[in-house]
Amino acid sequence: MPDPMRSQTPDDRIGARDLTAWPTRSGRRLVAVAAGLARRSRPAARSVVSWSNAHLAFVVFAAVALVVLVLLVEGTETVYEGVVGRDGVTAVDQPVLDAAVSWRSPGLDSAVTTFTDIGGPVGMPVLAAVAVAVLTWRRRRWTPAVLMLIAAAGSLAMTVVGKDFVDRARPPAALAVPPLEVSPSFPSGHTLNATVLTTVVVYLVLIETTAAWQRTLTITLGALFVLSMGLSRVFLGHHWLTDVLAGWLIGLGWAVAVLTAHRLWLTLRERPAPADPAEIPAER
Repeated sequence: MPDPMRSQTPDDRIGARDLTAWPTRSGRRLVAVAAGLARRSRPAARSVVSWSNAHLAFVVFAAVALVVLVLLVEGTETVYEGVVGRDGVTAVDQPVLDAAVSWRSPGLDSAVTTFTDIGGPVGMPVLAAVAVAVLTWRRRRWTPAVLMLIAAAGSLAMTVVGKDFVDRARPPAALAVPPLEVSPSFPSGHTLNATVLTTVVVYLVLIETTAAWQRTLTITLGALFVLSMGLSRVFLGHHWLTDVLAGWLIGLGWAVAVLTAHRLWLTLRERPAPADPAEIPAER
């Protein structure tokens, strides 16, 4: 008898969208390359643990994507130095902060501070953990937990690397709402981590839901949460706008990489991936 507590929705679809179908040639090429890397990595991995090509492809792609993104984050130091003090994107930082200061009031400051704490080093992990625990329990699989752990680890790594390499000063303390923060400003860790963890949770919920209105509501709430979290950092004077923009972009890039790795795992789990991408079906 099937377990009534276990989700009956497939884990390789979002609505009618088949996550193992790659409609573009570049997508099918990615599947073929990932499968090839997994096959070449398998002899070394076998000495530690017996993994399928699907598992190896997931690990290899996620590791490569993390290295690439960390290097890109390091490279932002050069970009930052090239625009700071000139008529670059940082020119919007001070006017935006000045506008935020003009909108403040004791009540609004308190409400926004309470909200932004949700995206902090305690609030955001707890929120994500609760959501993933529920999804893991419903699925009776560890996939949601594994995806979240990998996403969180990469998010933390990029936050640390970005702050250490760029070492940008935060907005003046006189323009910030207490409690003040002392770590480097770039990128916004609240924004980056909220973007990554929320995107992964939204993706997992989309797989779980069956109604179109539920998926629309999930995407809308997730996007509003991420946008609001980033803007709250600027409103409170804890970050410049460009710190937040970087957090959104870097976080989205890493989240997409993790979700792509999951799609590769689903694809190679369900069918062998031939070396020629032309042999990989675009639709099932």
